[in-house]
Amino acid sequence: MSEPSFQDDVLHELGDDRLTEIAALLGTDATGARETIEVTVGAMAADLQQKADVEDDEVRQAVAEVAEPPLQGVATFGGGLLGGGLMAGVLAKLSKPVAAAVSKKTGIPAATVSRVIELLIPVLMAVFAKRAAGGKGTAAGAGGAPSAGGGLGDLLGQILGGGKRK
Repeated sequence: MSEPSFQDDVLHELGDDRLTEIAALLGTDATGARETIEVTVGAMAADLQQKADVEDDEVRQAVAEVAEPPLQGVATFGGGLLGGGLMAGVLAKLSKPVAAAVSKKTGIPAATVSRVIELLIPVLMAVFAKRAAGGKGTAAGAGGAPSAGGGLGDLLGQILGGGKRK
């Protein structure tokens, strides 16, 4: 049996309630919402991978922080928000060009796609964290941080389900 795609994991994490909320926002049914989410998540993943391929420092830090194991005990007070905040910022920066591209492809107004992306960002971050913690980042060194032997694009590709890039 094959491993679920990144989009499948996002849809699973999203759950029926949020899928219904997105369907209502889009003025469609669950199938239409699912298709729009798949296109949107695919575009966001592609843009994030493209930024990683040019070794963008902000993306490097965000991916490294997502790949880090969660802090334990008192250290989690406020500390756990830093990595999420950085990745959320990276995803938010991608949202406008992705919304425009998805709008052009689907005919859905960019403002509506932007709202869908706002709803998806916390879900995307949860899936990134679960995939990184679940061993998708085998190019990681100690503590899950990208190692010198595996590039940022390789690590992100593994988290997104693309595997090691050739």
